[in-house]
Amino acid sequence: MKLKEGIGWKACYNDEKGVYGAEVMFQGSWDLYEISGSVFDSLSKSMVGGEAEKLIQTGRHLYSHVNDRYNPPYTIVLDDDYAIYCPWMAKSEPVGKTWSKEMTDAAVELFESEKDNREQRRKKREQRPKK
Repeated sequence: MKLKEGIGWKACYNDEKGVYGAEVMFQGSWDLYEISGSVFDSLSKSMVGGEAEKLIQTGRHLYSHVNDRYNPPYTIVLDDDYAIYCPWMAKSEPVGKTWSKEMTDAAVELFESEKDNREQRRKKREQRPKK
């Protein structure tokens, strides 16, 4: 595994799985993304401000945790396989209330910002036992 870190972000190449992932942290929240090899290669410790974050956020959103001062903490798991992309999260449990799979599916279908998750969410939904 190859890791890169800077202020407010961490990225890795998981050579076992052949995937790239990254984490962006900012004031009580963190988000995980699947990123491309070119984004990973472009990341460097010397990046300032939101430079690294903007690059990372071009990837597919995998996981979001919000713990701001306005609401109780909550977590949204957009891809259950987030720990493959960001192995340091493998043993961590979501903090606070986690959105249900049904609520997450609805948000992914509704919000244009989550369109990159639609295909994998639809496949997972088809595999779930029918209620």
